[in-house]
Amino acid sequence: MALVEKLYDAIVDGKSQEAVTIVNEQIAAGADPMTLISGSMIPAMDEVGRLFQEKEYFVPELMLAGRAMKAAMEPLRPLLAAAGVQPIGTVLVGTVKGDLHDIGKNLVISMLEGAGFRVLDLGTDVAPDKFVEAVRDHNPHIVCLSALLTVTMTAMKSTIDAIKDAGLRRGVKILVGGAPLSEKYAMDIGADGYGATATDAVDLARRQIGLSN
Repeated sequence: MALVEKLYDAIVDGKSQEAVTIVNEQIAAGADPMTLISGSMIPAMDEVGRLFQEKEYFVPELMLAGRAMKAAMEPLRPLLAAAGVQPIGTVLVGTVKGDLHDIGKNLVISMLEGAGFRVLDLGTDVAPDKFVEAVRDHNPHIVCLSALLTVTMTAMKSTIDAIKDAGLRRGVKILVGGAPLSEKYAMDIGADGYGATATDAVDLARRQIGLSN
């Protein structure tokens, strides 16, 4: 089995340390970082998403694979930066004001990073003005809002309204997700899309920047 195939399997199986070891071996052997990412790592996360959609994988397996992908990316980041390789897009992610849940948010971040996005994590309990400040400072392509509680859903609309009032809405796509949400609610509050799962979020994000899935 080729090392690239081993890297693919390590990520699909959620084996972080094994994935890092393989990446380091490949770097030492002079492998091209983008070949590792596009030829093995992104396909691995695509497969993880498929397994999740088919209900062969569940949240724990998804989280382990996401961690393995993130760990494998770390030794590659300095090489990508030195080579001037740009991410496919920038995404701001945060759980809205009043909500401290972060499992879903962190899962989305891992999947987005695995798909080639630069992700800025604003954390949990993020006030609308903090989202506005981050949009102004970082000029992201996409903002992802997360909420797990019904009582915090309204903070999504407040955040979208704040971005609009700041004159920044036209330059950014806003995606929302979380257990109590629905497609209808997302449209009612002025979002550009709704994702029921982390893999949905990646598919939506790719479409928003003009990439087919």
